[in-house]
Amino acid sequence: MNILLVDDHAIVRAGLRRLLEASSSDKVFEAQDGGEALAMIAGRAIDLVILDLNLPGLGGVELMRRILAVARTRVLILSMHAEPLYAARALEAGASGYVSKNAAPEELLTAVRRVLGGGRYVEAEIAQALAWRGGNDQSVDQLTPREIEIMRLLAGGKSLSEIAAELGVAYKTAANLCSQIKSKLGVARTADLVRLAIEAGVA
Repeated sequence: MNILLVDDHAIVRAGLRRLLEASSSDKVFEAQDGGEALAMIAGRAIDLVILDLNLPGLGGVELMRRILAVARTRVLILSMHAEPLYAARALEAGASGYVSKNAAPEELLTAVRRVLGGGRYVEAEIAQALAWRGGNDQSVDQLTPREIEIMRLLAGGKSLSEIAAELGVAYKTAANLCSQIKSKLGVARTADLVRLAIEAGVA
């Protein structure tokens, strides 16, 4: 089996490669961003892509959509985000599995074997959180990744000026996005956004 690791951190790719090669005879390839990943997939058959959500340039979810549009492969997300909202968005976009970087190596290997075998796998704690969510915060799922990030930063106590600086956008852009989030979620106060962020596991 051919496995492609897509992560912008070389040390993460190196650790994953050692883990995978020590546990199986799978052939492991690496890419540090979306461009490299798409070029790799164009040049060879890849059975599984282990993909980080936070990549420079083309984001993980959009990259996954492009990969699945051009290749007969499966995607396992390995992300720093253990919040159920991120897992739900990835699974809805076509991922066959979702594991956080806090998971034990054994759980990642279980996920790899399950997904390579044609099944689906979601890390146990995240799966429980998804089940608990039910339909209580489905409205949050309509937000874009940028809107979710702004919501998370607001919940972390950042001001709009600080958020604009951190995201590299104008204050007016950040303020407009905040207003859009409130409109989508049907709330008027920033305090209500913070509450929803906590309830949805975004904070």
